[in-house]
Amino acid sequence: MYRNILVPIDPEHGPVGARILAVAQRLSGGEGQITLLTVVPSIPAHISVHVGPEMITRHLANARAELEALAQAHGLPASAVVVREGGASSTILDEAATIKADAIVLGSHRPDFTDYLLGSTSARVVRHAQCTVVVERSAPV
Repeated sequence: MYRNILVPIDPEHGPVGARILAVAQRLSGGEGQITLLTVVPSIPAHISVHVGPEMITRHLANARAELEALAQAHGLPASAVVVREGGASSTILDEAATIKADAIVLGSHRPDFTDYLLGSTSARVVRHAQCTVVVERSAPV
């Protein structure tokens, strides 16, 4: 069983978050610590000037609220929720190192041709993580 699991979730991907959280809970054996992470892409400076800081703050707060609701629905404390701003794969890897995760559980879509040329977030995390990475790809139930 894993003691410290990072679960990156994109709330926009709907039920995938609940599925990968369930996998993480099974891998923890009910005794490990699970940290839910969502990464909000950084807004380029030339756009943020027009958007304003209040909209960015609201976007981060909405992402946190969605993750906290998911955490609560699965019996996790709100303290298990982390919201970061940045690039997805690098932020996931940084957070895993920060919390000393011994596993990362994330979801992935089925790869297509563009993934072989560019690489998906999941592929980059798998290639560069310093811990076990579980990629959940089951079909929605």
